[in-house]
Amino acid sequence: MIFLNRDDAGSRLAKKLRAYAGRNDVLVLGIPRGGVPVAFQVAADLYAPLDVFVVRKLGTPSQPELAFGAIASGGIRILDAQIVESMGISEAEIERITAEESKELDRRERAYRGGRAPLNIRNKIVILVDDGIATGASTRAAIAALRELKPAQIVLAAPMAPASTCRHLRQEVDDLVCLETPEPFYAIGAFYEDFSQVSDEEVTTLLRLNREHRGQQVAVAAHGTRKGVHS
Repeated sequence: MIFLNRDDAGSRLAKKLRAYAGRNDVLVLGIPRGGVPVAFQVAADLYAPLDVFVVRKLGTPSQPELAFGAIASGGIRILDAQIVESMGISEAEIERITAEESKELDRRERAYRGGRAPLNIRNKIVILVDDGIATGASTRAAIAALRELKPAQIVLAAPMAPASTCRHLRQEVDDLVCLETPEPFYAIGAFYEDFSQVSDEEVTTLLRLNREHRGQQVAVAAHGTRKGVHS
């Protein structure tokens, strides 16, 4: 399956998440940056609020694209002991890379929320969305961090991920929705006709649009309730 872009991927993903539509206990969290346009479409189709959950990959010194772990909101760090050992990554290198990525994580938290507090996810059904999953290191960090916030359920949703990664992640969440599970798996971008980089500005715009749409939906619902009372 090839997706036109992230909007298309989000629309297709939302169809598989219809069981969560229209509920007041559902929150959609996009992993910035690429996961947010996908999550925006999911949230729109499910009539759900949208927020971000920031995760940063920890890349090996010699191959930055290869993750040896990840950090997430809430001070969570997940390390892949096998990769750390095989690549000979020292404790000093782990701490240096963690410190660098922590700065960017903090910057994104401030930039995307603009001072707004994160949505309260306690006792809520959280749908965590990304534009694709490769090794799953960043995703596992996000799941571990979310668990600390005591949601009722964690639902993981992505357009594609390797079958082997899905098998491992399925054990860590309450529900997993993935449209494509190819093996071998080469790159997330290979599944998109348009895999353009997502900017900070686009992330903040989508969050604002969701808040505005949610406000309109609440107003319409309240107006309908008042009409019912007076009719």
